[in-house]
Amino acid sequence: MLAKTMYGFEDILAKELQVLGASDIVTGTRNVTFEGDTGFMYKANLCLRTAIKIIKPIHAFTVGNEDDLYRKIHKMDWAPYLSLDHTFAIDATVHSDQFTHSLYVSQKTKDAIVDQFRQTHGKRPNVDIKDPDMRINVHIHRDQCTISLDSSGASLHHRGYRTATNIAPINEVLASGLLLLSGWDGQCDFLDPMCGSGTFLTEAAMIACNIPANINRKGFAFQKWPDFDAPLYDTIVQASLKRAKDFHHKIIGYDKAPSAVRKAQDNVEEANLAEWIVIERKNFFKSEKTTQGPLHMVFNPPYGERLSLDMEEFYKGIGDTLKQGYPGTHAWFITSNLPALKFVGLRPSRKIKVYNSHLESRLVHYEMYEGSKKSKFQTPE
Repeated sequence: MLAKTMYGFEDILAKELQVLGASDIVTGTRNVTFEGDTGFMYKANLCLRTAIKIIKPIHAFTVGNEDDLYRKIHKMDWAPYLSLDHTFAIDATVHSDQFTHSLYVSQKTKDAIVDQFRQTHGKRPNVDIKDPDMRINVHIHRDQCTISLDSSGASLHHRGYRTATNIAPINEVLASGLLLLSGWDGQCDFLDPMCGSGTFLTEAAMIACNIPANINRKGFAFQKWPDFDAPLYDTIVQASLKRAKDFHHKIIGYDKAPSAVRKAQDNVEEANLAEWIVIERKNFFKSEKTTQGPLHMVFNPPYGERLSLDMEEFYKGIGDTLKQGYPGTHAWFITSNLPALKFVGLRPSRKIKVYNSHLESRLVHYEMYEGSKKSKFQTPE
């Protein structure tokens, strides 16, 4: 199988797969390939935090042109995967000199499948772009074509708990990946001081408690497949929930906008995580650390893309607040406004290249020491 992910998360996803029990794990670019049985495919969709899709290849061949593609798709036995009662849709990805239009490849694939059904049954299954029973993935790289089944359906960042969103909400898979990149493991208190609709808070609680990432999701594509094994899936859900663990620290969110606080609280309630997460209306720039011991902070400040802000003043405020109010804190944040980082006035101990949608960004880490060590991090870069 192949798990798709975001740039920079390949190694984290490979580690997740290893912990879950996959074999033959190989990292690629924005993907990781692995082997596992049907039950593992169910478990991967349910539990992986940094996967966007789980794709199951069913056939591969060399292809020379559109007619060749049509013939080879038409020759495949589609009976194990599709029936007249099933709807289907085709997604095509093309990196080839012979094939330049993914939409045309999708159309040719669809024609080959429906023509086969017409010849064998006198009827054809219908196409449903929005919510098909079977989503078929065609991937052409040069002259190599791979036909796969999309076992996930909608992208796995649709966790199912986020009913209310704020301006520019962070993608759930991105949030989870950034938390794992930051080393968050649930062993101390956590703060998101600009929490928006609460995605970091929710993902942080699920990581800390080892709750399956997609437990709140309405469903997966594989549940509509002809060979779906409902008792096996139920067994995997129950076994995954039994691995949940207690969490003995605090997860706190601040936002200065009352509407954001309400939305975050609604989403946390929807995810059944309210007992672990406290959200307050508070301006980060007028705040200070309220907990004892180490604090892990991860947040997504405005980049200036959608909100009009004085970026110099804003990012200087982040640095000043961390210096003055947050000793004993590992502070991480993501930004695509790379020039603004110099205004923070602190030297980051790490900068990790990631993407937020199409925006090249950096996940930066500032280590705020207690006491005398703190001063060495107050030198501007």
